[in-house]
Amino acid sequence: MLVFFVPHYSFSPFSFKSEKTRKIIALGTIALATIEKFNKIAMKQLSTSRQSDKSPSQRLLQVFGKDMRIIVFGFRARTKQRRAVFDTLVRWTRPLRLWDLYAFTSGACTYSGTNQKVRLLDEYFRLLGIGSTYRASDDMIEEGTFTMSNEWWRISGINSKYTHCSTYPFALMFPKFITDDEVMQASTFRSSRRLPVISWCHPANGAVLARSSQPLVGLVLNMRSNTDEKLVAALCTQLRGSNSKEGQRKLYIADARPRKNALANGAFGGGSESASNYFQSEVVFLGIHNIHVMRESMARLREYLDAHGTTSSDGTSSFLRQGGWSWGGGNLSGMSASVSTLGDTGWLTHVHCILASSAWIAARIAKESTSVLVHCTDGWDRTTQLVSLASLLLDPYYRTFMGFQALVEKDWLAFGHPFSERLGMPTISGSDSLSFELTRQASAGIMHSSPVRQQSGLLTPPQGPSSSPAQTSNNYSPIFLQNVLEKIMLDNAVEMLYAAEIQVCEWIDCVAQLLRMYPFAFEFSSTFLVDFLDCVLSCRFGNFLCNSEKEREQSGVHDSCGCLWSYLANLRASGGQSHVHYNLFYDPVKHEGPLLPPAAAISPILWPQFHLRWVCPEEVEAGNVEAKSFSMATKLSELQKAKEVVERKNKEISASVESLTVELRNERRLSTSAMNLAKKASKENDAIKRAVQSLGCKIHFSSGGETTVDVEGYPSASLEQLIFSPSKRESAGGTVQQKEKSDLSVSVSVMPDDDVPMDPLSELCESLCPFRPRDGRCRWPEAGCAQVGSQFIGLKANFDAFDRLSIDDSYF
Repeated sequence: MLVFFVPHYSFSPFSFKSEKTRKIIALGTIALATIEKFNKIAMKQLSTSRQSDKSPSQRLLQVFGKDMRIIVFGFRARTKQRRAVFDTLVRWTRPLRLWDLYAFTSGACTYSGTNQKVRLLDEYFRLLGIGSTYRASDDMIEEGTFTMSNEWWRISGINSKYTHCSTYPFALMFPKFITDDEVMQASTFRSSRRLPVISWCHPANGAVLARSSQPLVGLVLNMRSNTDEKLVAALCTQLRGSNSKEGQRKLYIADARPRKNALANGAFGGGSESASNYFQSEVVFLGIHNIHVMRESMARLREYLDAHGTTSSDGTSSFLRQGGWSWGGGNLSGMSASVSTLGDTGWLTHVHCILASSAWIAARIAKESTSVLVHCTDGWDRTTQLVSLASLLLDPYYRTFMGFQALVEKDWLAFGHPFSERLGMPTISGSDSLSFELTRQASAGIMHSSPVRQQSGLLTPPQGPSSSPAQTSNNYSPIFLQNVLEKIMLDNAVEMLYAAEIQVCEWIDCVAQLLRMYPFAFEFSSTFLVDFLDCVLSCRFGNFLCNSEKEREQSGVHDSCGCLWSYLANLRASGGQSHVHYNLFYDPVKHEGPLLPPAAAISPILWPQFHLRWVCPEEVEAGNVEAKSFSMATKLSELQKAKEVVERKNKEISASVESLTVELRNERRLSTSAMNLAKKASKENDAIKRAVQSLGCKIHFSSGGETTVDVEGYPSASLEQLIFSPSKRESAGGTVQQKEKSDLSVSVSVMPDDDVPMDPLSELCESLCPFRPRDGRCRWPEAGCAQVGSQFIGLKANFDAFDRLSIDDSYF
């Protein structure tokens, strides 16, 4: 059993939960504004039992989404659940007033953006090459000081009050030498006064990409306008570096329609240009069909995907239809039927035509340095697709996030693509008053080829009561419209058909095809395009409401609604460079110039992330290289973060080890110095021992630091000079206290260097040296035995002299 939740705002999702798990199922959670149409159907299960006629029919509600979804909801029989949900959807999927949309009720406090007019002027300044000098502002717009120019082109404020053309932006770019008066005269010759204006300028060769609507030449193509011809001729500026007449560039007039359609429009006063009336021009018909053909193609594609997906909306696998294995509605022997069915939708053919036409336009500008004027009937559907896609191919800036925003705001929003009419949303009509009018298309009837297949059950339209009498009135008011809707919405098979936004879906599909062909050229990913398109179809933000810049300004969209671009920017900021909107393969250096795909390379396929996400989710996920790349990038990012942590710890450990190494080196230096001093002291000690022992003395070192010298075998007359006790010597008189002992021992105390007498040579020699004669003259001057500074007994011996000493027996 399913539990339904239908909120009271057109964006809020129409969702349902499982009664057991209480979890919302993603397939059924759809924004109300994304619902294109819905109808009630009844289905009887085929059975051989006699009670089959008495069994109640299953009550179903079929919902078609603009995002290629087909959802079928089942209800209990003999209940009013389906009727309640149906009436709620009728009320809230298409509100009568613009302010009832979710974009207005949610407010602009969360995702607010800058003024769209300011951003448009900044883009104009960039195209003119003065973006580094001038920056647009609100004051510049209010004061009208934005009319800048360069060598060839200028910005005009002739439409600042939208009095010249209500569907054009407030600022327009024209050739520099065309005056505003000539612009006013030329506008009367174009449908809806949408005269030729410049959309993009080539920064190097001076060629331009211009746009307009069809000329009003009439059925026999004999109507002409001199100012229109002069304006178009002004687009053919002189080639740079050439002063001759042959240096004048050529102009291509690209009519997006098939030739027969253009001629047919002549019966209504329209038509196409004659090359003989326009200077150095050539008219080319690109053969792109109108919105009605595109809508039928998209509807067939949606039904084809639902029929041949993993599981259809009727719950039956595409492999198990007609009682056995099947492919494309037939047996396994007829697999080609699947391909032919996809081909019969015509969708890929239309995408290929738009891609090829845009590539042709871009090649004319980039390779031949020619200007191109593009138009269709009104100049806001096919013209917008071609101009924006050709600009995307020519300018690498438009392949970034900021550039993509500038491109959409310039060619789609500013130049008046009727989003509200295409999305079936309420809008504002009228130039002087704020009278509200609901512009939407609705039709009722039996569903043509329902995805609820006959194999699963028999579709029988229920017989309902007759409708209430309709009120006839010539006033086009919301009350009258509500009565009309009540009339056409019967209890039997009802189909609510609104114009889906085919052009935007088709254009984004073309961008996705280019992204597949040139994965290194785009900063954004396919996921970004899907999220962008979902936001457009759901009417969650105010950027794509109304039909023109004028209507958005009158309704206060900028101040009352959230901004799509701010929302997407916040999403990217939350995930950093690893967010799914970023293209991991983007390399701006690799594609600095235009993208000019050859004809053989333009081979569009179904866009899996958008077309197949509901019918083949597992296959899309398994074959999504982008998602796998992001998964790998996420793991790589985590590994890099872990690597940074390890490297940081490694640096800390290295710094600690280095510090300890320095300390250890210092300790080793000190230890080496101490060892050297100890070795030196030991060497001095051994030398003194040898010297003293050579004199027949024995030296004993006590732990208290005192040294005892025992002298053996000396005559008593000579021993008077050997007994010395520095501790008992009087410092003033210099006399020595003598004490005779039987063992003839001399006690020598160790003195620090600071306590050494001023003249230690004479005193120590007199007291200790047995070789010093009575006359005071030293017989061993070269020995250096009386040097000051010894740390043992106040003596420092010349050890080499001791080693070379040969003592004469007469000394003893």
